[in-house]
Amino acid sequence: MAGGEVRTSPELPLKLRLSLAIFSAVSNVSLRRNGTVNRRLMSLVDFKSSTNKKPIKGVTTSDTTVDSSRNIWFRAYRPREASSGENLPVIVYFHGGGFALLGANSKPYNDLCLRLSRKLPAIVVSVNYRLSPDHRYPSQYDDGFDALKFLDDNPPANADLTRCFIAGDSAGGNLAHHVTARAGEFEFRNLKILGLIPIQPFFGGEERTESETQLARAPVLSMKLTDWYWRAFLPEGSDRDHAAANVFGPKSSGISGVKFPKSLVFIGGFDPLKEWQKRYCEGLKRSGNEVKVVEYGNGIHGFYVFPELPESGLMVEEVREFMKERTGFGDQ
Repeated sequence: MAGGEVRTSPELPLKLRLSLAIFSAVSNVSLRRNGTVNRRLMSLVDFKSSTNKKPIKGVTTSDTTVDSSRNIWFRAYRPREASSGENLPVIVYFHGGGFALLGANSKPYNDLCLRLSRKLPAIVVSVNYRLSPDHRYPSQYDDGFDALKFLDDNPPANADLTRCFIAGDSAGGNLAHHVTARAGEFEFRNLKILGLIPIQPFFGGEERTESETQLARAPVLSMKLTDWYWRAFLPEGSDRDHAAANVFGPKSSGISGVKFPKSLVFIGGFDPLKEWQKRYCEGLKRSGNEVKVVEYGNGIHGFYVFPELPESGLMVEEVREFMKERTGFGDQ
């Protein structure tokens, strides 16, 4: 590229570009300046998927209520291997959406979890948690951790809780980290966390990184959006160096001394958050924790929900290999 100019626009199929433009336009308008969300407008692009008792490509799904008063529930995905009686590893999954949008039944996440369950194979438990700004920090962390405790007492059929992984993307990746940190200080009866899988986790801080500046108008997640999400999620009066956002920053005690599993972290080259994600990985290593980093140079924020992108399929294979390494399953 002439003059060493930094490319800020990824190579994407035209149909995907149009879909992203529509979704971004509606979500941007849905997030009001006064800090509230127009959920009726957002529903125009947030299509929901129902459960399927009859297998879709070999996977059945069902919903289970954890706490109806807080609208905490999860959708469990059971592949044909489980239906035949085989006990499988478990992935507890937290969806993205800036803590403010989407749900466990949003179509992109339903499709992603179906794919993960079928291809790994695994029992996938996708958790629905409360959303900001109606419910701010630490509501989402409380909901995620309570879902883990519920699972410990009420495991889905054919779920091997001794081979459990915590995963999540974007804000769900942030949530997965904090829930895993809490779990490291709690004694479960059955559940054992063998790995953490943050996919383009949503971290930040007061400092503006080079990638945030260069990719300020990136597809899906702009700097303007990230600022809105943090204001809606963090406690009133907090800044982005709050420990929830800047997990190894000046206001955080980190995770030193906390029992923490090996991590598999995914980073995208066209994600404005990529430098915060790299700092997160460095913080894990400084704390004495194992971490494997996978970076896709052409990856946009949210690449994993678009199966037409090659990085999406590569990610599933990386997750499979990580789980195989941690559990030994798939060797037979």
